[in-house]
Amino acid sequence: MLLAVTADGLVRSLYAANKPAERGHYFTKIRRFDADYPDDVYISAAQLITLRSVVNRLRRARSIVGHGNFALLSFDELLRLARNYSKIGSFPASEINFLEEIFYRDAARYGFLGEKVLVRLTDRIHKRDSAKIRRSGQYLFKGQALGKYREIRRKLGNDVVLTSGVRGMVKQMYLFLAKAVRTKGNLSRASRSLAPPGYSYHAAGDFDVGKRGWGIRNFSEDFAKTDTFRKLVDHGYARLRYPKDNGLGVRYEPWHIKVV
Repeated sequence: MLLAVTADGLVRSLYAANKPAERGHYFTKIRRFDADYPDDVYISAAQLITLRSVVNRLRRARSIVGHGNFALLSFDELLRLARNYSKIGSFPASEINFLEEIFYRDAARYGFLGEKVLVRLTDRIHKRDSAKIRRSGQYLFKGQALGKYREIRRKLGNDVVLTSGVRGMVKQMYLFLAKAVRTKGNLSRASRSLAPPGYSYHAAGDFDVGKRGWGIRNFSEDFAKTDTFRKLVDHGYARLRYPKDNGLGVRYEPWHIKVV
């Protein structure tokens, strides 16, 4: 069922309401995902200061542990790390409360309509369950995800690269909040590009791939025009988590491989 968020933050069915104008508005928002709309939901002006402070603290933590280890870092490990490294600095109660509020808020209230994968802020990913992929700086879950990636590499060769693998709670929180900083606190706009913390299937097996040498363009619709993507389609690997005009409130992601 297709859902949208009304101006007062309540979720209702567009199909049940049978209002073509609202359905059109919904699709406009996910097609033009990086724009602001009147019914978008923002964090409060007072929380913007906390938001920026949290993102800076998370960025400092990433610099201490490295990008690879940051992908597996749990919330409890983050707090211990912050206490032990003065460069990061302990999280004050105001920032912890803010992180808890972001995590436990129902993301449907600002437009993200996917399922929650991690239900507790303290849920963790064990390193023993994942494998580091050489020359990528990324991890993949052992089993189905790793097997699928290896199949893709065998079929497509070195032209395809792993661009994002396992993302634990802390990394997804950082990515989402960093986007929220860039959108000046617009949570709806941020959620059209990135799953809110707890909702990302990168914590369950999904991964992103791209064309070697394409850099940031791999995270745009341009990727769907590449020979790499066409090969993914031809070999049956383009089973996407977020296809075009999906009912989850998320932009089209041709690079995101659905595993589970």
